[in-house]
Amino acid sequence: MSKHAEPYEGVIGSDAAIQATEIVLPGAVEPDGLQVRVRDLPAPGQGQVVLRMEATGVSFAEQQMRLGTYYDQPPYPFVPGYDVVGTVVATGPGVDRALQGRLVAAVTKIGGWASHLLLDAGDLVPVPDGVSAAAAETVLVNGVTAWQMLHRKATVGAGGIVVVLGANGGVGSALVQLARTAGMTVIGTASARHHDAVRELGAIPVDYREPDMYRRIRELAPKGVDAVFDHVGGAGLPQSWRLLRRGGTLVSYGAASAKGQPGNALLGVLKLFTRIFAWNYLPNGKSAYFYNFWAGRRRLAAFQARLAEDLTQVLSMVADGTLTPQIAAQVPLSQVAAALALAESRTVMGKVVIVAEA
Repeated sequence: MSKHAEPYEGVIGSDAAIQATEIVLPGAVEPDGLQVRVRDLPAPGQGQVVLRMEATGVSFAEQQMRLGTYYDQPPYPFVPGYDVVGTVVATGPGVDRALQGRLVAAVTKIGGWASHLLLDAGDLVPVPDGVSAAAAETVLVNGVTAWQMLHRKATVGAGGIVVVLGANGGVGSALVQLARTAGMTVIGTASARHHDAVRELGAIPVDYREPDMYRRIRELAPKGVDAVFDHVGGAGLPQSWRLLRRGGTLVSYGAASAKGQPGNALLGVLKLFTRIFAWNYLPNGKSAYFYNFWAGRRRLAAFQARLAEDLTQVLSMVADGTLTPQIAAQVPLSQVAAALALAESRTVMGKVVIVAEA
């Protein structure tokens, strides 16, 4: 598979279409059931660019989509890929041609697992000089999710205590670092094999496999905690709620406990929403939120501006060394099945990144 394809006329002097190699999810298949297709991309339209993928990744969303349990995924077949970092190789009408050759980041929800893709220029955020494509990809959705949950939802001040479930994961490892940078004490759950790494990030590790995990957390914070960031959901969510002190905040951002379970994914999300909504009416001063990355997308300009602001902040922290991307592995696009299987093994620290072919 070629990393570079011929650009359109007016870009570097050729009228040949750009050929994209795409990874297609045809249905609820095992990772080795992913399919490859090659097609000519149409020329970029008004306000669009063609991006040559340099790095994309495997998030929990793609793992759920593979099983058909992501609550608003499109019908099969489709190209997965929640976010992407790449180089602009063609620009459409109304787009500044100075973007050509720039390394940029974008959140796509689907479509990122491709050698080239069409994107709206308004969704692009420049990657600072000195930040690699793989590093930027690692903190793209993960870093923005962590930033927005910590600073736009929980708003915990310096000296606060927070709990991060899954502190070894992509979002969790970013949350730990951001919270520590803001002067908070962090208790992070992870399997025992990752405790040294979690400790190096600055968190107090607790084994999530311990039957008395929540009791252990209460021992570490007997007066309660200021925030809990819970991607697990399920039966443990009320336990997370009970960890909070008065005035504390629970931020739920997933339902990992339901992965692979049969049934209607939307129904599970609605039950989660209902429970969280009801908790906010209890007279204990606590608050609960379900974080949705795409909230506010209907007001597109405001959504894009907020995303650009938060991602620029996160990427600047990577550039100055404040935030260290946790790259679990870098796997070429042609081996995407292996990348997906590795991410689903739950044995790695950080994010599995898919990179362009050498």
